[in-house]
Amino acid sequence: MSRNPSPPPPPRSGEGEKDFLLSVSGRGWGEGWEERSDGGGMAKGKSAGRPKKNAAPQKRPFDIEVAVERLREAVRPYPKAALFELFAEGHTSVFEILIACIISIRTRDETTLPVARQLFARARTPAEMVKLSPDEIDELIGECNFHEPKAKQIHEIARRTVAEHGGELPCDADVLMSFHGVGPKCANLALGIACNLPLIGVDVHVHRVTNRWGLVHESTPEKTMEALQQKLPQSYWVEINALLVPFGKHICTGVAPMCSTCPLLDMCRQVGVTSPR
Repeated sequence: MSRNPSPPPPPRSGEGEKDFLLSVSGRGWGEGWEERSDGGGMAKGKSAGRPKKNAAPQKRPFDIEVAVERLREAVRPYPKAALFELFAEGHTSVFEILIACIISIRTRDETTLPVARQLFARARTPAEMVKLSPDEIDELIGECNFHEPKAKQIHEIARRTVAEHGGELPCDADVLMSFHGVGPKCANLALGIACNLPLIGVDVHVHRVTNRWGLVHESTPEKTMEALQQKLPQSYWVEINALLVPFGKHICTGVAPMCSTCPLLDMCRQVGVTSPR
């Protein structure tokens, strides 16, 4: 049986050492020769083909049942999403949750909650709201973003609810989305929270997190909503927003998510994550 020849001795001086290392690390001296870590030339080693010690662990298949249980525990210390908090405080009508959702658009929960509470302290029903002028509503919600067009929108929804629906909004998505500026997110959240209908409200957090998991692969919240309807059991359709709003705000953040301590790390594909903490 033929044997690999021994490598040639290194040059006596530093001159030409680079060429020497290149020659013995090439094809001519067989496999397995490597530079010694102590600088003492080349040695026959066993590291070729050895798996990296720091290789990322293999991900388990995504299990929504397990994920929901872990999410419930993970978000327990954090405040509830604004609409769910308002519902818990007794603002349980479709009208109130819809109006609160309009206030929340492009506005943080930390602002949405006090603004909605201030408005509802003056008017909680469509009949009470329509008695306020758009300017009065604007003054009450002035801390939220885009408050002027929102004030006009809120007044118009109240007016139409009184004129067309006897002063009470029905649990009907078509009715809610007939109002200017009301899309699937607010309609689904209002009907899911206030009417307990199985509908998914996809906001920026639900969209980002579920795509980051690799559970869906969609470019817009509307497409994510449609994809989640195929992936999630109906029993989680309303709750997923209640869970992922605080989870997305405090753990799976838009920038530098806290992957190292995330309870879903073993099944999350971390799609698009470049700088985790």
